[in-house]
Formats: sequence, C-alpha cells, structure tokens
Amino acid sequence: MPIIDVQNLRKVYPVAVKEAGMKGTLQHFFRRTYRNIEAVKQVSFSIEPGEVVGFLGPNGAGKTTTLKMLTGLIHPSSGHVSVADYRPFERRNDFLQKITLIMGQKQQLLWDLPALDSLRINAAVYNLSDTEFRQRVGELAEMLSIQDQLRQPVRKLSLGERMKAEMLAALLHRPKVLFLDEPTLGLDVNAQTAVRTFLQEYNQRYGATILLTSHYMADITALCDRVLVIHQGSLIYDGLLDGLLEQFAPYREISVEFDRTQSIDPATLQTYGNLQSLEGCQATFLIKSDELTQTVTRLLNTLKIQDLTITEPPIEDVISQVFATGRT
Repeated sequence: MPIIDVQNLRKVYPVAVKEAGMKGTLQHFFRRTYRNIEAVKQVSFSIEPGEVVGFLGPNGAGKTTTLKMLTGLIHPSSGHVSVADYRPFERRNDFLQKITLIMGQKQQLLWDLPALDSLRINAAVYNLSDTEFRQRVGELAEMLSIQDQLRQPVRKLSLGERMKAEMLAALLHRPKVLFLDEPTLGLDVNAQTAVRTFLQEYNQRYGATILLTSHYMADITALCDRVLVIHQGSLIYDGLLDGLLEQFAPYREISVEFDRTQSIDPATLQTYGNLQSLEGCQATFLIKSDELTQTVTRLLNTLKIQDLTITEPPIEDVISQVFATGRT
C-alpha cells in the first residue's frame, strides 16, 4: 500500500484584478473582480514506504504548493490526498506525529538559546520521555556530527551547523514521512554533502519515506532513483531518473584520440556519426544511444585509436531542457 497517494490533486487561487488609476481603485474597493490561478493541475502519483523520491520543477511550478497540501498546511481545491492513511488537511495529532516538513533557511530553533533547549520544547510537544529524548538526541547528533554544537546559542552556529540542528529538531519524533523543501539551500559543498549522507543513512536505518525538492541536482542524483517533474502545475514525468535521461537525452558524446600515424579524412569520419569537431588527432562525435555499441565497435575495428571516451550530457542540462520545453 502506498504511504503517499495523490489523485487528481488541484489547487486554485482566486486573485483580485485591479485596473490602474482612481477609477480602478474605487471599483476595486467597492466591487472586486477575481481571476483564478491554477497552481496545481490534476496531479496524481503514489509513493511506497521507504522510497526516496525527487520532486523537480522550476520556480513557480507548484512544488511547494503541492508539499503544503501533502502536509495539511493548505486545503486542496479538489482531488484526493492520503499520507500515512490520513487526510492531511484534517491536521490530526496522530498524523502530525508521522510527518515532518523541513524548508531550507526556515528556522524553528530559538535564536538566542542553545539548540538543546529548543529540542527539549519539541520533546515536550511530542510527549517524549526523558529517556527517549536523550537516546534520540544522542543518536541523531552522532549521525549529524553535531554533538558539541547543541549547547551553543543558535546564533553562533554556522549555516551548516544550524541546518543540521534544524534537521535534528524536525526528526526528533522519528516521523515516517519526510517532506524536504530545499534542505541544502545556501549551504557550502561540505555541508551539502554532510546533509545528503545523513539523509541516506536516516532512510536506511529507519525506513523513512522522503519526498525531496532541490535545485541542486547533486542532491537528487545522490539520493533519488525516482523523480517527479512538475511544470506549470502539471506533472509531466514520473519514473526513474535514468529513464528521464534516456528519454530526454538520447545522444552520447564520443571523444576519440587517433594514433598520430593515422590518416584522417573528415568525410570518412562523418560516416561514423555526427562529427562535432576535429582538431589535429582528436575528434568528437554525437551518437544516438541505440547506435552507440555498433558505432564504437566500428571505430575500434577500422581506425587506429589511442583513446576513446564516452560521456553523457550533464543532468543539469537535461533537466533545464525539460523545464524549457515543459514536456518529456
């Protein structure tokens, strides 16, 4: 049974329309007119327990709106949503015990107090005993390598240390479902790597389900096999990350270095594929993925080659292309 089940989810915001000038202001004051903005359009997907799924889309695509509906912060206009067998917008205590929402650079820790004091408040909110509190803080702090920083005022922590402490606070009640909205936003490379490693370990240790949005593609490639892609409120892809690359980047780049004794004829090289460049003894081809094996075999059997390299287009380029066209 899916732990997250979304069917035909839709969110429409009525937005007041106002014309310029005094007349428009008076009309806006006495008789407002509205237009509807459809932020999320008939989105459907399901996620199994323990899955780590990336949720991708450009700014304004509907990612955060969807996450807010899944966590019960806003009510959907229509459609069905079930998270851990609960309807999120009912905001039942049992439901809130099973989820958490982490938003990059949105803090819940008290600025002037040590993080440990805020953690004690969270423990009281979730009715954790002193034994449970000490055990969970100790375990999570060790996983996050933040034991020494918990007794310092939050304002004295670095951004990376603060994000780790925020994550500890959000996971203290050991939720089954984690909604992460840009958790590595603004962090340096080392801090980003530490957060990714922690999330991977947390998922493996507790079997938590994670739905992750991020503009850092390294987060997605490190943690997620499956991705959802949303564009202008519509879900345009749901499947394996590798499948997205295969579907939207059907070409591979082959770089070849020929033996210097090899006579190079550009016209002949064109028969092996789309010749992108030829400089001295080095050539670059663009080859369709389904012709890759055949082409490499021909090159190796018919030409004197010193080195051959096959590369895929960067995932950032592929995702940017998906966003630009809005289709897969």
